[in-house]
Amino acid sequence: MTPAILLTFLLGYFALLIGVAYFTSRNSSDNASFFIANRNSKWYLVAFGMIGTALSGVTFISVPGAVGNNSFGYFQFILGNAVGFVIVATVLLPLYYRMNLISIYTYLEKRLGHYSYKTGAVIFLVSRTIGSAFRLYLVAIVLQRFIFDAWNVPFWLTIVLCLLLIWLYTHKGGLKTIIITDTLQTVFLLLSVVLSIIFISKSLHLDVAGTFEAVKTSSYSTIFFWEDFMGSKSHFIKQFVGGIFVTIAMTGLDQDLMQKNLSMKTIGEAQKNMFTFTLVFVIMNIFFLSVGALLYLYAAKNGISVAALQTPDHLYPEIALNHLNIVPGIIFMMGLTAATFATTDSALTALTTSFCVDFLHFDRKPDQQDPKLVTKRHLVHIGFSVLMVIVILIFKVINNDSVVNSIFTAAGYTYGPLLGLFSFGLLTKRAVHDKLVPYLCLASPVLCYIINSNSMNWFGYTMSFELIVLNGLITFTLLWLTGKTSESQTKF
Repeated sequence: MTPAILLTFLLGYFALLIGVAYFTSRNSSDNASFFIANRNSKWYLVAFGMIGTALSGVTFISVPGAVGNNSFGYFQFILGNAVGFVIVATVLLPLYYRMNLISIYTYLEKRLGHYSYKTGAVIFLVSRTIGSAFRLYLVAIVLQRFIFDAWNVPFWLTIVLCLLLIWLYTHKGGLKTIIITDTLQTVFLLLSVVLSIIFISKSLHLDVAGTFEAVKTSSYSTIFFWEDFMGSKSHFIKQFVGGIFVTIAMTGLDQDLMQKNLSMKTIGEAQKNMFTFTLVFVIMNIFFLSVGALLYLYAAKNGISVAALQTPDHLYPEIALNHLNIVPGIIFMMGLTAATFATTDSALTALTTSFCVDFLHFDRKPDQQDPKLVTKRHLVHIGFSVLMVIVILIFKVINNDSVVNSIFTAAGYTYGPLLGLFSFGLLTKRAVHDKLVPYLCLASPVLCYIINSNSMNWFGYTMSFELIVLNGLITFTLLWLTGKTSESQTKF
């Protein structure tokens, strides 16, 4: 497939999103609309749109690519995710709705204090910026290789163009626009993964029953791994427990996905959204793992050397764009673009919301339509776009791992203190030495890194996704040891 065809599709796709943004934001561009969509979102639209936000280009490319080394072992992590989503829906969402929050980190101010609140907000800004930059990096290297290299466009300019296009359709309508565009992008994502399975199966001369049997009987279909608990990262307990706490931290304690839930009228609608989303999320990951098995079967049959690729992340785009015909190639680009930009546009909106509410205190301003506030919000939106460009360029230089591994490893270090802060607030009645909290939340990832780097030598144990549990536990312990008995406990 020629780069010109792919570029034409990409521009047409963004033209559609910009058109949607225009119609959803033309009658409302105030801050209340941008931050929480006037608390008038439909739960079924949010549930459907969150699929695209949660999956991202990492799921679309890295999960199928990782099947070669880990089989269906990633599904152990997904089962943990499902439990984590239920905990978020039944424990955290009721708390946020009772407190009528815009930014979820204001809970920390009311429970622990001013410095704890600011620390939690900063942790989110750092965590989400890094995570979203990693996700956008993945699609950018695909766009660079298959489109922009043909015209010698530098990688940094590719990143700038991607973020500029995202900014164009998110800067005015914010969350109100994101809910609609994410719904549209999830449609493209679902179509893409299902059609990819159909086209790859046809290329392998398999019908529906044959496809199921081929995946089931392949060497890639192993789901549960119980051997070598100490030395293996794939052991079920590590994956499952890690999946639970990664979800609690990266969903329930993350302004991005919680912002969508808080845009609904009632807690009941928000919980229906989460339960529906969980079911579809699990099913979709089964499809992605199946795509991975089919890709490796296709590569083996057609003599495609996976080892010759720079990373397994490149297997899906390599087959879709260079070995199948034009229709599967366009379908692949449709799904990849939808998955990645649904994540990035949502993240930029959440980052802007958190900074404006947690640091500029927009929620305390009487007039949300004040032109000066709207201008400030636009500048913050631009600022985070620029920051994301910088992070992506740094990541390109230092990364030598699969992007999916890099994202969850980074999350273990950055979201861990957030997990410890909220756990301490919810599970204890102790007060903290508020001014010490920023230092404790810096010390925890450092201690976690030292333990993780030496765990094999010290304990004969290899850390996996449970890294975030260790980090949260260290933060919790430091808060307890430096805390004090609270004379009065606010009820939430």
